[in-house]
Amino acid sequence: MGSLGWAVALSLLSAGAYAAAAVAQERLAEHHHRGLSRWAAALLLTGAGVILHVIALNFGTVAVVQALGTLTLLFALPIEVIRYHTPISRAAWLDAGLTVAGLAMILSLSVESEGAALLAEQTVQWLATITAGAVLLGAAVAWRAGPSARAMLLAAAAGAAFGIASVLSKAVLASFTTGGVGAVSRFALGMVATFAISGYLLGQLSYRGAGLATPLATVSVTNPLVAALAGVVLFDERVRFGAAGLVAVGVAAVIMSWGVVGLARRTAGTGSGSRQPSDGPPRSQQPAAG
Repeated sequence: MGSLGWAVALSLLSAGAYAAAAVAQERLAEHHHRGLSRWAAALLLTGAGVILHVIALNFGTVAVVQALGTLTLLFALPIEVIRYHTPISRAAWLDAGLTVAGLAMILSLSVESEGAALLAEQTVQWLATITAGAVLLGAAVAWRAGPSARAMLLAAAAGAAFGIASVLSKAVLASFTTGGVGAVSRFALGMVATFAISGYLLGQLSYRGAGLATPLATVSVTNPLVAALAGVVLFDERVRFGAAGLVAVGVAAVIMSWGVVGLARRTAGTGSGSRQPSDGPPRSQQPAAG
């Protein structure tokens, strides 16, 4: 199996682990966050999802791995059937089909990276500065905005933080595999943790006062979009057929985003109807390296 095959397989396992962790989180919330075994299950499954995601980044492009990460929303469909005994609607099947079709187009046009995804220390510093500035600006503007705009801005900031955390994770892993522990930038490693935690906290804030649908859809689209753009600029990630391929990928991204937004709204609607908002994040919004 080639590098792309490993990236797809590991990303699917990661999305499955996140979905399973979401179920564990729901059960934990139902028991008022009590029970060591429930805490352990939620943490272990979330950790497994993060580790699988980071390893997948070592085999595939950022655009492919981040796009496949949205399949956690797709896995929410059978979870709804099992947990809530609700049938899958025709609209939900359509959203799932659009998501899969968009992903299939992106995968078919993706070209495996030729060289290691290494970043110079100065590049990492510039990337961290620009990302931190954008995230802080979004959060500051959100603080003065109305509930809906605030939720969207905070979720967009969270998605950007998650996306850049994945980009830096790929660079850190590339440094480790090519030069060992000594080649890994401590600053880059620290920024991975900083952006991942910041993204998680901003995501939590985005759900206050505006429901779940808008923030979940926003972060689900922003995350892979920011990561893919960074991958093109920093790692020279390309697609087949040149300019025509770029147009096709753009169309695929729109199709996938349409499906992801629909799935996010349905996931948020089911989650908000089954528990109180204070119980935590919706089941498809997991802390991620992306």
